[in-house]
Amino acid sequence: MVRRSSLREIREQTYKVRDAWWTVLLVDPVAARLVWLVAPYRWITPNVLTAGATLLGLGSAACFLLQDRWWVVAGALLFHVSFIVDCMDGKIARLNGTGSMFGTWLDFMFDRVRVFICACALFGGQYARTGSVAYLWVMLGVIFLDLFRYLNGQQMAKVRTTMREQILEARGGPVLTAATVQRGPRARVRQFLAERRIRTHLFSGIEYEMTVFIIGPLTGWILQFAVVAGVLLLIFELRLIYGLWRSTRAFPVALARAHAEAPPAR
Repeated sequence: MVRRSSLREIREQTYKVRDAWWTVLLVDPVAARLVWLVAPYRWITPNVLTAGATLLGLGSAACFLLQDRWWVVAGALLFHVSFIVDCMDGKIARLNGTGSMFGTWLDFMFDRVRVFICACALFGGQYARTGSVAYLWVMLGVIFLDLFRYLNGQQMAKVRTTMREQILEARGGPVLTAATVQRGPRARVRQFLAERRIRTHLFSGIEYEMTVFIIGPLTGWILQFAVVAGVLLLIFELRLIYGLWRSTRAFPVALARAHAEAPPAR
């Protein structure tokens, strides 16, 4: 008989140290309980859940295409369910040790396909209903910003990893440094969020998708929330890019200092 993990074990083994506030507050509590139900069934693999999330996303797009107010609401709710299932695949992978590099690629690509199809369905459907070209322009903006966010995030992570590895190599290994104690209102906010596993980057790709495909359709303010979400995403992304620019400017000095602090070769 397969042993069923407890909810506490699932939280400890599958929750990320930091995550988006939408995931922490509105997804993880449900996803953890669903993982508790399905984890013993080893045929429910991360890839099966990724495929299931994509099918639910297609169902959401079908509802959006029907254009009627309550079908659009149904599409928003179905999109949220698809995101919950999508979050389950990573949890199952970490809990059962069934993750793979191919599964990581599959999850990323299917996520982008789901966003693309749902954007075409939601905004294309509203264009067909109203005849307003604004929906088509916003649709293009939604697709572009979604791709920009995730491609930009991947490239920034690569640059930061490369700089970190070069500094470690120059030092001859990791060097322990005294922790910097931060004070003030910003530090208290960071600590408050950290205690609740919420990352300080409060508006990223997840919040963007949820605002566009859930909050907008639920309220009926589809265009307005899509535009606001786009502006907020750009503001937070530009903040990250500025931080990366500062890091790259300081990198040559940090690398030279690392070489100087390296122990002499024997």
